[in-house]
Amino acid sequence: MKARNPRTGEEDYEFAASTREEIAAEAARLRAAQPAWEALGPDGRAAALNRFADAIEAAAPQIAAALTVDTGRGAVSWIEVQGCVGNIRGWAAKGPALIAGLDRGPKPSATPGIEIVTEYSAFPLFGAICPWNFPVILSHIDAVPALMAGSAALIKPSEVTPRFVEPMCEVLAQVPELPLAYVMGGPEVGQSLIEEVDYVCFTGSTATGRKVAEAAARQLIPANLELGGKDPMIVTASAEPEWAAGVALRSSVVATGQACQSIERVFIARDIAEPFLLALVEAANAIEITYPDPAQGHIGPFIFPAQAAKVQAQIDDAVAKGARVLAGGQVEQLGGGQYLRPTVLADVTPDMAVMREETFGPVIPVTIYDDLDAAIAQANDTEYGLSAAVLAGSLEEAASIGPRLDAGAISLQDGALTSMVGDAANQSRKASGLGPSRMGNSGLLRFLREQAMIRQTGQPLPIDAYREGQTDE
Repeated sequence: MKARNPRTGEEDYEFAASTREEIAAEAARLRAAQPAWEALGPDGRAAALNRFADAIEAAAPQIAAALTVDTGRGAVSWIEVQGCVGNIRGWAAKGPALIAGLDRGPKPSATPGIEIVTEYSAFPLFGAICPWNFPVILSHIDAVPALMAGSAALIKPSEVTPRFVEPMCEVLAQVPELPLAYVMGGPEVGQSLIEEVDYVCFTGSTATGRKVAEAAARQLIPANLELGGKDPMIVTASAEPEWAAGVALRSSVVATGQACQSIERVFIARDIAEPFLLALVEAANAIEITYPDPAQGHIGPFIFPAQAAKVQAQIDDAVAKGARVLAGGQVEQLGGGQYLRPTVLADVTPDMAVMREETFGPVIPVTIYDDLDAAIAQANDTEYGLSAAVLAGSLEEAASIGPRLDAGAISLQDGALTSMVGDAANQSRKASGLGPSRMGNSGLLRFLREQAMIRQTGQPLPIDAYREGQTDE
């Protein structure tokens, strides 16, 4: 298979797709190694994970360089590698105490004479199917807590952004006791992975997530899905408009908007709409793309050409239906890459694709509202429920609005905080996900199976207790 460089447009990297037989063999190897890994205990696993983090940190220049080529962005790649290291060290630090604190009993049952002891064991083989937008962090965000819990882990990175795997395999060779491996390829490799594992996590589009859920259901294994979003931001009349515009811009365009938690709809109170829009347009026009110098600017090219075409189609549909483009608006072909400057749309209506479908690009549709209740209802009028944001004149006012938004995580007085905060447990709603939270303690606990030891402390019932002809007496 070949991977495309998003800056040059050239397919300049080749890798071999894993065959069905290779995936089965890798899964069998990991299964064979998993009992010894689990037997290390939480402290032993934490020590190995810390060595893994140290090795990644030492190889960070090579991993970040590979990531930069695949994604077309440099600063975010460094942040992503450091975020992966932090995620590993975080679980290594908190995992042992979390596991030790589990309630094992014994505790009395509601049935007289019975007490219950709970044992915990990890799902033997965890599998991850990962997206192209943040290849390193999202390939390991679920695998690391699964490893900490005692599982072995098999990861399929996106075939669109595969280059980091090569330096990461060199890192893995330095921690041979870690039962972690990668398989490479497209959708058929993901299907084969699901057939081999005991628990699967998927991050990506809702459409593909449905297919993963169906495949997991056929295997009768749990599926944890982190899917698309159409995140709204409510800005109230008491908010300072220039400040709100800055938060809205950053929350929408970082990483070229190619993030599930990006703000994709802004609802602004009419009282401050004019200064807000003026500040937003000014800030949007000041954003620089990283062309021709990849080391200068704020946002890079689209990683995936089809995504650029989808975003442009949404903008064109909005304009055709009456929207006004206040900034940006046109995907530019520069060198071999596709770039879009931050795009601000006004006069948008709910029937436009840019208001209904996930965008995954640096586009900010702005709706002016007169009634807060109506704005909240419109913000909730979506098939998605990933995250949302509220900006107000005070934290107290924002906090009074947050619970009314139908999404799993709400940023108050900021936006897109789920990209920075990993310990806030939340569950995606509607078509944005399925299963326990990957954040907070459940990020690890979901990979532990409960086994009940039901202990009889008295005398077992004799067979005569079930003899026919007995009376109540």
